[in-house]
Amino acid sequence: MVKPKTRPLSNSTIEKAIDALASAGVEVGANEVAQDIEVSQNGVEFESDFEIMEDGSAQQIGDEEIDKTQIPFDANLSEYIDDNDLKTFANECISAYESDKQSRKDWEDTYTKGLDMLGFKYEDRTQPFEGASGVIHPLLAESVTQFQAQAYKELLPPGGPVNTEIVGEITPESEQQAKRVKDYMNYQITHIMKEYDPDMDQLLFYLPLSGSAFKKTYYDAALQRAVSKFVSSEDCVVNYMASSLEDAIRITHVTKVDENTLRKQQVGGFYRDVPITSGSVSTLDDTKDKVDELQGTSDGSAGDDEHVLLEMHVNADVPGFEDPDGIKLPYIITIDQYSTKVLSIRRNWDEPDKLKNRVDYFTHYKFLPGLGFYGFGLIHMLGGLSRTATSVLRQLIDAGTLANLPAGFKSRGMRIRDHDEPLQPGEFRDVDVTGQSIKESLLPLPYKEPSQVLFALLGFCVDAGKSFAAIADMKMGEGNEQNPVGTTLALLERGTKVMSAIHKRLHYAQGVEFNLLARCIKMFLPPEYPYMVRGGNRMIKQADFDDRVDILPVSNPNIFSMSQRVMLAQQQLQMAIANPALHNLREAYRRVYQALDVDNIDALLKPDPGNPPPKSPATENSEAMRGTEPKAFPQQNHKSHVEAHAEFMFTRPVQINPQLYAMMEGHILQHIAIMAAEQVEQQMQQQTQQFQQQMQQLQQQAQQNPQVEQQMQQLQQQYMNQKEAAISALEAQLIKNMAAEEQQRSGLEDKDPLVKLKQQEIDLKAAELMQKSQHDETEMLMKTAVDAEKLDLEREKMQSTNDLGMVKESFGLMKEGQKDATTEIKEDVASLRDAAKNRSNEKIAEMREKAAAKKANGKPKDK
Repeated sequence: MVKPKTRPLSNSTIEKAIDALASAGVEVGANEVAQDIEVSQNGVEFESDFEIMEDGSAQQIGDEEIDKTQIPFDANLSEYIDDNDLKTFANECISAYESDKQSRKDWEDTYTKGLDMLGFKYEDRTQPFEGASGVIHPLLAESVTQFQAQAYKELLPPGGPVNTEIVGEITPESEQQAKRVKDYMNYQITHIMKEYDPDMDQLLFYLPLSGSAFKKTYYDAALQRAVSKFVSSEDCVVNYMASSLEDAIRITHVTKVDENTLRKQQVGGFYRDVPITSGSVSTLDDTKDKVDELQGTSDGSAGDDEHVLLEMHVNADVPGFEDPDGIKLPYIITIDQYSTKVLSIRRNWDEPDKLKNRVDYFTHYKFLPGLGFYGFGLIHMLGGLSRTATSVLRQLIDAGTLANLPAGFKSRGMRIRDHDEPLQPGEFRDVDVTGQSIKESLLPLPYKEPSQVLFALLGFCVDAGKSFAAIADMKMGEGNEQNPVGTTLALLERGTKVMSAIHKRLHYAQGVEFNLLARCIKMFLPPEYPYMVRGGNRMIKQADFDDRVDILPVSNPNIFSMSQRVMLAQQQLQMAIANPALHNLREAYRRVYQALDVDNIDALLKPDPGNPPPKSPATENSEAMRGTEPKAFPQQNHKSHVEAHAEFMFTRPVQINPQLYAMMEGHILQHIAIMAAEQVEQQMQQQTQQFQQQMQQLQQQAQQNPQVEQQMQQLQQQYMNQKEAAISALEAQLIKNMAAEEQQRSGLEDKDPLVKLKQQEIDLKAAELMQKSQHDETEMLMKTAVDAEKLDLEREKMQSTNDLGMVKESFGLMKEGQKDATTEIKEDVASLRDAAKNRSNEKIAEMREKAAAKKANGKPKDK
């Protein structure tokens, strides 16, 4: 039997003894060190956590060694730690939190002072005179509002902000999986997560002010769904020397909850059920005070039942749960700041993770990179210009006020009736003067009109601020539409460099947030889709959220405005129209409509002839006779297609047409290639699963050992070589079988030489007739082209004749004294003739080149 450890009596046990004695009628002085107490013979009964041993020591009842293996992984570890140890641990955590807060004080002071430049509250000034202007220039507020409106539209489009990208080989199954993941996440964000849109809207307003804003993504057990909430920079405290959230030793989220909500979480078992004293905490947080002042609220408005909780994501040595190797493990620790009581301590790593890596919940949105962890906002960058513009604007308004309502001195003997009341328009007031005139009795101060120099300085400050904040109007519509593409893009890029870089940071941060949200969906939400899905049953949701699909924001990191998107699409369309032979005009027009946010584009455009749907073998044979090349698709009955096409190839129309025969032969090889790939994929299904499992294991090991990446590449190359070899062997066998069947069909034909000679003669005649028809068609096309060119030349000739007639008519109206003008008209006539002659020669040469090319090819083309 293990001897239990002994401890001195704690204060709580002594207090229990005193309470028990008091209940028995024995009064004990609280401050007395020693006191004689008379106790009845029956003794005093009270509950104690200790038992007095024979040697005089005290043993805590139930103080046995805790079997840590029996504690659930997601348990609240504070339930298994002594109160004294928790108190010491809480004080250490709060001290570290205060140190982190002090490290960012300079950044926080600049942010706090800059909030006054938003102009949310009008300042009543008494200096330099009563009623002086307290207006604030809207430079900073305009910059913030413009950015928020532009970013909100790009990051939260109506169709949903999530897009997907397939990692690795693209197959029909992976494409369907990517679409299911994209549709489900957009469904969650736009319909289920009601807080996402307003929180993102608020984040985009805070971000340009402070420079940093955060989103916390986690599973809410009360709501039974994933949530992604906005956390302001003043409520997310990280040491300023940290380089990123991933490298931060400690992340503290400051939250406020009312007493009733806290009690519910204690009763529900989420927090430790201990009495907590409520009260206000003197944090000396100037930023929160300034925000409350702008919002018109105060700390006391919530009442005394509000608790400030510090939720710390920290690597720590929890008492009683230290790592044997001395490594600090990641935990989530929640402490009530006023009472300094620990409410919960939970492990912050996945149970299967042997490396015990921290699970991330926060996403850092950064406006501009700062000198430390927190970013810089427009307050930090434009604060000086905004203050200067405000000061100059106030001086201009005050100068106008003093110039319109002048003040000055009057002689002592001069008396004016009701001199305290201002003069009204059209009023003349009686004045008693001495022997002097009124003008000599009054001396106004020499106030000047608002200075033009100050007005120019104000314009300079405003233009400089707008240029930096990239909110100046881009007058791209005033340029020439025929500008080269490079010139247009250069003008666009010159005015949007800063905004483009900021948008890329937002794109990256939103991608991190979506991956955290996908993790919550995979681990906590039900394993089936809440609606019918395409390409599988509803139970494949959990399997869809794997590493095969990469989740990205739908926004383009290089394009951040609709005007920029439309301009690029128009330039692409112009280039496609200039050379349609090298471009897909349908896709160019489709991108223009996408840039304009047009719905249901497929109903507006004609069906794409280059991407036909799968068709039956008979339909493909019929279209091949008309010159349309058939196309093979996955998941078709390739064997039936090959047999039907092979029989069709031995018909007389195909046998006498080498081009049609070669087309059908190539189509059959397409079916063979797809059929071989599908059969090998099915045969190697077990090997593929083993390969994926090995790759996942190696990916986990690669985080600790970089040499494993080389092993992963070798394993992947080996798998691909094995798969390619199997496909090649199967293709060779299928082609061999096809050749044997073709030879067998050829052997069934009649062997009579006379019949074969007659058949060859018929084939030659048919080929000659086909060649003649093609030649006639080519001649007809050439003749049509020549006629069209002649018509164009006639139109140009008529136009030139009209121009000459107009010149002659104007020449007849000239007077004899305008000889210089006559000379110029003659030169214009000569230049017009030369230009018409050159155009005619160019078109005739171009027509001859086209006719020669068509004749050399010997192949008819579409009209």
